[in-house]
Amino acid sequence: VIDDSSGHQIEGQGSTHATIVRPGPKASSAPVEGVTILHQFPFSSALQRMSVIAQEIGGEQQVFTKGAPEMVAMLCRAETVPSNFESKLLLYTVQGFRVIGLACKSLQAGKQATDLTREEVESDLTFLGLLIMENRLKRETKPVLEELSAARIRSVMVTGDNIQTAITVARNAGMISPTNRVILVEANKIPGSFSASITWKPLEENKTEDYGSLEDDSQTERRIRLALGSGQYHFAMSGKSYQIVAQHFRHLLPKVRSGSFNWIRLAIQMSPGQKSSLVEEFQKLDYFVGMCGDGANDCGALKVAHAGISLSEQEASVASPFTSQTPSIACVPELIREGRAALVTSFCMFKYMALYSTIQYLGVLLLYWQLNSFGNYQFLFQDLAITTVIGVTMSFTGAYPKLVPYRPPSQLISPPLLLSVVLNILFSLSMQIFGFLLVQEQPWYSKSDIHSACLSMNNHMENSSSISSLGLHGMRDGAHGQMDNGYKSYENTTVWLLSTINCLIVALVFSKGKPFRQPIYTNYVFILVLIVQLGICLFLVFADIDDLYSSMDLVCTPTTWRISMVIMLAVTLAVSFLVEEAVIENRSLWLLLKKTFRYHSKSHYKRLQRVLEQDSAWPPLNETFFSDSVAISVEGNMGGHSNPTFDSNEDAL
Repeated sequence: VIDDSSGHQIEGQGSTHATIVRPGPKASSAPVEGVTILHQFPFSSALQRMSVIAQEIGGEQQVFTKGAPEMVAMLCRAETVPSNFESKLLLYTVQGFRVIGLACKSLQAGKQATDLTREEVESDLTFLGLLIMENRLKRETKPVLEELSAARIRSVMVTGDNIQTAITVARNAGMISPTNRVILVEANKIPGSFSASITWKPLEENKTEDYGSLEDDSQTERRIRLALGSGQYHFAMSGKSYQIVAQHFRHLLPKVRSGSFNWIRLAIQMSPGQKSSLVEEFQKLDYFVGMCGDGANDCGALKVAHAGISLSEQEASVASPFTSQTPSIACVPELIREGRAALVTSFCMFKYMALYSTIQYLGVLLLYWQLNSFGNYQFLFQDLAITTVIGVTMSFTGAYPKLVPYRPPSQLISPPLLLSVVLNILFSLSMQIFGFLLVQEQPWYSKSDIHSACLSMNNHMENSSSISSLGLHGMRDGAHGQMDNGYKSYENTTVWLLSTINCLIVALVFSKGKPFRQPIYTNYVFILVLIVQLGICLFLVFADIDDLYSSMDLVCTPTTWRISMVIMLAVTLAVSFLVEEAVIENRSLWLLLKKTFRYHSKSHYKRLQRVLEQDSAWPPLNETFFSDSVAISVEGNMGGHSNPTFDSNEDAL
């Protein structure tokens, strides 16, 4: 015995395999003792209805059907359908209500429910009425859609509701502006032939006689044409029409799903396979498609999309790579923000690792000119103490909370990224060459005596005051001579210190914040690491500790030269930061260059958009076109991925 959500008790009926629904223990009174469910025809998205054969205990067998009102009305006897059916249906759908049609009929006694076909059961029904349900928008839905629209991210509604319900919900959600027009694309097969027709109808939302009524008033016609000329229109298409267009008018599919505004905004009453096919058609135009769904009929589209987001933890979560912890679309902009931040972080890491390797390579290459190189501890310090720690902490920067109306570069070979790497390589090379040559021009420089700078300074300050001090210097020189491993030189000290701190500079310059990541100062760990590393490097620059310098293969230099190195580093930092902000991250500059050199995007939808903007006859209004007799067979394969539970033999259910 199982208690359902309504408090009823359900139990099996033995050999008949029927289900009996009885009033629960808390029911004070009930009109019937119980209802036996003899057979069920499950909901089919292709048929847009479901039915059940039931029998009151001690009563006759009856059929109850529910589904799309238009479909249910077609299955009912004409005399049972009210004459004002369409006007009443329109009255409720234009207000955004979800409407379900209800019908029933009695079965003849003696017939086994399991022997009846679905066609026999769902025929000659008696129309009972309409079930009106209000499905209000969630509080966060409209702000999320407005945020996506402000970021120039297009939203498409794929629903099984009535077209007027979908349009009203889309307008209430802000997907369709009150000044924008909706064009219904209707495609039908011509009876008795293999051809089909397609009609373009502007919908008049203020009329209640017929949702597809054409606008005859000349002033209204001019207003529609004005809206169409400015691109303020949207296409709405049913799943049935979409399948016919895919079969007979496939050359029109790119036009109705592309462009600046002239694209499918509403896809009505679509099957799971049609949803998957729609996603694939958008992808063919080089769109990056995300899909939100919460049911098993969305699994195919969730799997096909570039980013599928399940809003439930049921079947849809198995097919989609992302599952939201909250059943709302608020996760969509969050996922986009995090994805963009992750992409920018990856590129920053690539740029830093490329610069770090190049900086170290340039330093070693310069020292090879004098048959020298960095010492073991110098390599170890740069690799572990600098690069490893920066590589771990640089990625801690979070995503920027606001979506911007453009995407970050999606390729490593993009001009801004390559130019940033090349320019910073040139800056590093210039600084190291300048320091390498300038140190050789200093008056205290000696190629053979690596202690001449500090000794000459000490001799000038002390003026050879005592023999004992000379003896100490002699012992000190001897000790240094014994510990010299061949790496120590003024060039080595200068180039290594410049290259090491240069690694910190490029890490700071490349860790950009807005518009895709939060400002760098919000990454407290990374800032702390940079401060500590900079402090250690400056300590190595200005310290004069014999044991430390000997271990790091450094030599003592005058204080004026150390200050000169700091100035060179400061200039490099200023130039790198200025170029990065004024050139690399200057979006207006890159747009100007694209316009100057007449660069156009190679994306399919961009090319098609430019073609449609020059086509004054698009879209056709109040016109009907007919196809050739040859059609493309896509009946059984509307999508690359589908859910067999919902797609297999739906028409036969």
